[in-house]
Amino acid sequence: MRTEDVLAAVGYGLWQWDESAGTVTVDSRAARLLGLSGGAATHRSSVVRACLHAADYVTLAGAVSLATAENTVAESLLRVVGDGGLIQRTVQVRLRPRGPLLSGTLHEVRAGRQPDTPPPGDWRRAREAFLLDAGRALAEADSTAEVLRVAATLSMPGFSPDGLAVFGVDGDSLSVIGHHGHEIGADAPFLNMPLSTDYPASLVVRTGQAVYLPSPKAYAERFPGTWPLAQPFGRSSWAFLPLIAAGTTIGAWMAAFREPVAFTADERSVLTTVARMLAQALSRAHLHESERALSDGLQRTMLPVREPGIDGMAVAARYVPTGGGLQVGGDWYDVIDLPSGSTALVIGDVQGHDVRAAGIMGQLRIALRAYAAEGHSPDAVLSRTSRFLAGLADQAHSDEVRFATCLYLEVDPATGTLDVVRAGHPEPAIRLSDGTTILRRTAGGLPLGVEPDTDYPTTRLVLEPGEVLLLCTDGLIETGGHDLETGWRRLCDVFGTGPADDLESLADAMVRAVHGPASHHTTGPLADRREDDIALVLLRRDPDGPARALPTRRTVLTVAQADPARIRAARDDIRALLHDWNCADQLESAVLLVSELVANVLVHTDDDAFLTAHLTGVPGSRRLRIEVADRSDDMPHRRTPGEMASSGRGLLLMEELADAWGVDPRGDGKSIWFELHESTTPS
Repeated sequence: MRTEDVLAAVGYGLWQWDESAGTVTVDSRAARLLGLSGGAATHRSSVVRACLHAADYVTLAGAVSLATAENTVAESLLRVVGDGGLIQRTVQVRLRPRGPLLSGTLHEVRAGRQPDTPPPGDWRRAREAFLLDAGRALAEADSTAEVLRVAATLSMPGFSPDGLAVFGVDGDSLSVIGHHGHEIGADAPFLNMPLSTDYPASLVVRTGQAVYLPSPKAYAERFPGTWPLAQPFGRSSWAFLPLIAAGTTIGAWMAAFREPVAFTADERSVLTTVARMLAQALSRAHLHESERALSDGLQRTMLPVREPGIDGMAVAARYVPTGGGLQVGGDWYDVIDLPSGSTALVIGDVQGHDVRAAGIMGQLRIALRAYAAEGHSPDAVLSRTSRFLAGLADQAHSDEVRFATCLYLEVDPATGTLDVVRAGHPEPAIRLSDGTTILRRTAGGLPLGVEPDTDYPTTRLVLEPGEVLLLCTDGLIETGGHDLETGWRRLCDVFGTGPADDLESLADAMVRAVHGPASHHTTGPLADRREDDIALVLLRRDPDGPARALPTRRTVLTVAQADPARIRAARDDIRALLHDWNCADQLESAVLLVSELVANVLVHTDDDAFLTAHLTGVPGSRRLRIEVADRSDDMPHRRTPGEMASSGRGLLLMEELADAWGVDPRGDGKSIWFELHESTTPS
């Protein structure tokens, strides 16, 4: 006789619950007991649920959850309801978990027997509130130490543990990750304990099943070999539960109680739920810490091996990763010793804030170092690097093209000469010896990788003794919702007032202005306020020789025929140079004359305009000299324009506004200059 026939003869039905598919399969006897029509069949779980009393179904779900965790049999009484919600019968169910399947029997019980009374409402509400609060606290913990701190503060309703310990698995050994309620050093006997040891936590890790020890006698009888280790702590009850994440047992959690605990089904359910949340929190924390260690290691390998340093100059550099994901990005800086004896400084930013951007950055940095080490000129170094990056995209056969911005400069410490080449990167800024900050305008080309055969013009600057050069990526400028204009204004406030004699402190101050507390920085006008990774380099030429007789400020700028819009940059540079000029009318005169002279070169010649401005003296008695040079031999001459004429007033304006002016012929062109002497009377 078949087993099914024997069970049917004594009034038992068979059913199987598939949680993954959401279906329940019943035989004909089980179908009749549950009030399902159609005999033996497979039904949706929602159909079966509708046949059961709502409170009993919640109790059954809790019993099944506990049985799944403990690999035991779930038992429960269920009231079957019919039309109108009337109770038709009471059945007792038994289910054993087997993976996603729950298989078992059900049979009708005698009249009058009802499901067990659920826990009091106050206790149930307290349990739900505790689990809700514990889940929130564990979800916010982002490190192992924080998870352990939260676990140590858990106060369970009605049976709070007196001691806690979290065990991890290290190969074939059990290790204590953290504990609470024990003296320092009390965990020594449990460190590096083999998994084969006759100890509750070892058994839990090996089997994945919880162990409950309601009394010292139960502990001593079941684990006589390790009972002497636990006895000195003076506890009365212990619960050891597996920490399971993604189907893998990653450790065990021990909760020890000073007062006896019977470990009822409700108490075991609370402990099981806490263990699940604790396992998930520890898994997330471990993943977060692993990602952080990976990003730190990856970033360290891509930054210069040695601390940046140049004889006769002070250098400080910073890299700050973005706050999200793996905390890696495409920003980098480098210091390269060249065959000529000079030193190159590089700063760049690969598009994107992901592992691929970091990988491309690493390849780009190596390629650029190789080209520089071959002794190529700055423009050739960037041209070759651009072709290299474009070749990477071709080899990857990817529709996603990554470009990179970069600024490369060669430094001659003896003269302070800087040969600058820029590929779509933000302009450098210079802090003069008196604290004035100026964006140093340099010629530039397309970002690397956009057009393989792009040429990159070189701009020569001179860093005077005591001056500080700032190189940075756009993250330092734009983080916090800033555009280039407002971002530079924010940086210049810090750059101009920070300690120029301590570049390390100045670099920290600039980073804090962007990434510090809200009280330390201001947000910009843009809605997009995401953080970006940051790289910055500060370079100061140490004062050499005797001090200058008079303080000096200097700026230079080239305005190309193909870029007349840079006339505005020339005006901005003059305003920055004269930011503390005593007479506002003279400042506006200087800006007007610069616009006129540069525009005349672009209109009346085929050459670029080369602007040089010198400011010497002490405030109140300073002298400004501005020269605009070009390579044309055509000399300017005075004209008498009519009222409606749109040109011809350049020399008349200089004669009227300047304190002195002139035209100097040169071997390769000419230079037109004017001087303003600072007025002591503000206007």
